[in-house]
Amino acid sequence: MNSLSTETTRETAVPTTPRERAWLIDVFGVMFQVFHAIPPMTSPAGQPTNAVFGFCRDLLWLIEKQKPTWLICAMDSPGPGIREAWYPEYKANRTEMPEDLRPQIPLLKEVFEAFGLPIIQQDGWEADDVLASLAAQFARHGTDVAIVTNDKDARQLLTPQIQIYNLRKMTWFNEASLLEEWGIRPDQVVDFQGLVGDAVDNVPGVPLVGPKKAAALLQQFETLEGVLAHADQAPGAKLKENLKNFAEQARLSQKLVRLNTELQLDFDPEAGRHFRPDVEKLQALFRRLGFRKLIDEAARVLGQVPSSAVNTTQVSLTTPLVSEDGNPAESSLFSEQGNNAAAPALTLQRLERTWDMVNTPEGLTALSWQLPSLTQICIDLETTGLDPLRDEIVGWAIAWAAQHGQPARAVYLPVLGPPGSVLLDGQAVVQTLKPILENPQCQLINQNVKFDLLAMRKVGIRPATIGLDTMVGDYLLDAGARSHNLEVLGQKYLSAATIPISDLLGSGKNQKTMDQIEIERVAEYATEDAELVVRMAPMIEAQLREAGLWKLYDEVEKPLIPVLADMEFKGIKVDVPELERQSQELTITLARLMSEIHELAGREFNIDSPLQLRKILFEELKLPVQKKTKTGPSTDQEVLELLAPLHPLPAKITEHRHLTKLKGTYLDALPLLVHPQSGRIHTSFNQVVAATGRLSSSDPNLQNIPIRTPEGSRIRRAFVSRDPEWRLVCADYSQIELRMLAHFSQDPALVSAFEHGEDIHRLVAAQVHQVALEDVTSDMRRIAKAVNFGVMYGQSPYGLSAALGISREAATTFIDEYFTRYAGVTTFMENVLDECLATGYARTILGRRRPIEGVRGPRERNRNRNMAERTGINTVIQGSAADLIKMAMIRVYHRLERENHPGQLLLQIHDELVLEAPAHLAEELGALVREEMTNALPLDVPLEVDVAIGTNWLDAQ
Repeated sequence: MNSLSTETTRETAVPTTPRERAWLIDVFGVMFQVFHAIPPMTSPAGQPTNAVFGFCRDLLWLIEKQKPTWLICAMDSPGPGIREAWYPEYKANRTEMPEDLRPQIPLLKEVFEAFGLPIIQQDGWEADDVLASLAAQFARHGTDVAIVTNDKDARQLLTPQIQIYNLRKMTWFNEASLLEEWGIRPDQVVDFQGLVGDAVDNVPGVPLVGPKKAAALLQQFETLEGVLAHADQAPGAKLKENLKNFAEQARLSQKLVRLNTELQLDFDPEAGRHFRPDVEKLQALFRRLGFRKLIDEAARVLGQVPSSAVNTTQVSLTTPLVSEDGNPAESSLFSEQGNNAAAPALTLQRLERTWDMVNTPEGLTALSWQLPSLTQICIDLETTGLDPLRDEIVGWAIAWAAQHGQPARAVYLPVLGPPGSVLLDGQAVVQTLKPILENPQCQLINQNVKFDLLAMRKVGIRPATIGLDTMVGDYLLDAGARSHNLEVLGQKYLSAATIPISDLLGSGKNQKTMDQIEIERVAEYATEDAELVVRMAPMIEAQLREAGLWKLYDEVEKPLIPVLADMEFKGIKVDVPELERQSQELTITLARLMSEIHELAGREFNIDSPLQLRKILFEELKLPVQKKTKTGPSTDQEVLELLAPLHPLPAKITEHRHLTKLKGTYLDALPLLVHPQSGRIHTSFNQVVAATGRLSSSDPNLQNIPIRTPEGSRIRRAFVSRDPEWRLVCADYSQIELRMLAHFSQDPALVSAFEHGEDIHRLVAAQVHQVALEDVTSDMRRIAKAVNFGVMYGQSPYGLSAALGISREAATTFIDEYFTRYAGVTTFMENVLDECLATGYARTILGRRRPIEGVRGPRERNRNRNMAERTGINTVIQGSAADLIKMAMIRVYHRLERENHPGQLLLQIHDELVLEAPAHLAEELGALVREEMTNALPLDVPLEVDVAIGTNWLDAQ
């Protein structure tokens, strides 16, 4: 009997037929995922809708591809549940629901009703318990179950009949997956979590017991009680002590994570069987929410009959999708019905193809005779890991379409593999391919070609000509898509299923590296990837040309790829002792702050515990509650800022949080990312992440280093030139987004201000306040600066008043005066929104486009912009600034190359470029960079670039 069972289940027999499956959805789990994965969207009425859109898209995909017999939604019950009664701090560390997500829940319920899906809740219990009880009920009657959730608690439910499905990755998790990842059985999951705890739900577990230690203990003693009974046999004195001292905490943790499989649910299985969506109602809802793309999709997928009866058409991919001339081959995908015909529902299937293993010197020689006649090839490298600067090449997959009399072919050249493998000499492969790839007549295409450029550069190959990068091409076509990886693109363009990487490498603690896998399996995987690119490339190129985006790819994004690769390869030097010194200083500061916080609170408490902080602030200090979450009064950053004028404690808490993040995220983490051989940090620049077109960086994210506080700014001191004889040169566009606003709006006053080099913030303050320039106070300028930047992002009077600490009436007056004085700005914004409404896109200065859903009509719009309207305007301004900096990077890079200048481009941070050069050439490099940046694009206002030079990044500001 399940220990959580409190009621006897009344169960209706579940009639089943072979291969039927019940799909059970964790609503909040999926909702949070899509909310954070999809850029902000709003309905024509201004409601936030991105989570609803993502959920609808997922449901349509699941119905079409998986043909569920049952599709049932489970939701948490409102208010505290039984687990909070057992343990008041359960989930106390969770932040409140995002402001733009909460109003989407009622919309989701409308969606489920239109889809005909039952929604099940149980008072006092969580969605996980509902899923567990449903799964158990279906399984008892012989029905297979798929649970759509990312919650690891569900792993305790796994059986041969019950599996977990990851909707984002489109992967299954079963008993074998659990054994591979955690090393335990499903019946041991609650024991495992009782020991390890769960940080997400604030389940404490046992200190010092991590996943590996818990798995080892359970493998030896089977259950939690077995582990606790044999605590004296645990390795290590501290572990023995903790297992004894925290035994009851472990039992409580086990109780908290155990799901109830015997809830009495008000559910008739027949109600969810072959659910019947109301297509007309669903389409009306989509129209109301502005989901134009889903209206036809709903009709195609759902029709007027149950989804289980929807016919599917399997498309054979044995016919090449690329003809010899590089155009799409004739097939049912390009039938005479044309693009207006409803597309058939395609079943994903593997490409039918052949590939060759080339692993002998004779085979390599024969290949070396064939390759020089090709003008376009795809090379996909398999490596020992995901860091091309540290990892080794395992093999080379090469594929090409039929061209110049050569038939299409895919080959694999293995250079590393398990013992006993027949391999090629790695250097021989490099010597064979180097002259081919460095010939300008040979065009290299690939998916994420930057990765391969870096791996090739490590072995001495610098490809001369890059063709289409399918990842970047798809990003330009659909900047708002959640992913542009090869698996997604294969499904999107070819309806092709691909080999999951986990099929080769496994996952969890038993995951292997590619060089440990049989070369035949690696060859099949790698050549499939290369062949997918060859087949998709002409389709993506054709769509880019049709959408008017080919020039943007060919002249901006493509030439930027080798620039970014070179920047990543070079990296930037980091002064590790400086980081360690700053970390030690912050340790002392944090200890002092903690002492001050405890003194202000009147007692010691856990600063990181929202529950304890809540008690201090609202019960003991009697400060007013500002807003509430499901578990009680909020203590988030906004609340602390509102409380700061009332008591000194909230400001100290804010400072402690800020410094703790600086220390953990940067000062202690950055030294671990320094390359052991180069002594430099090699960040990755992401070209296909930000929908505006801006670059982002990761591993580490250097663009988020805070600079608004002294402690944050000092981190930049640790980024230094390569040696004392070199200097960092930093070049930063001045007020680039305001200049873009002036260029687009053609407002005479703004344009004139920039043409005459005036202080734009002082000028706006003078004009709005109707005073002379010399009479503008610092406070006037501060407000004008906030308005100048705020109007671009649709800041409301409330937002401006909160930001500046002025009354809402004063903020309203200032904004009204601004738009009266600068009428061209209003006209520009209205024009942008009209275009978004008419085309569904916002476009940048170079034609980059971003899908925008939810812009209101001219009569419904006002200055209180909804999220879609703010996003559309921001995209034009910020996206155009991104176009500009990219063009500047390309110009600077090629100028340095042409002039054989030793200066090197290292980083791009928003509107700033960071370079390094010998000290005696630093001034010259600064002048060169300023010239190229100011001439990167022709604007109707002059561009200004601030250049600074120093031995470290902080001094060069």
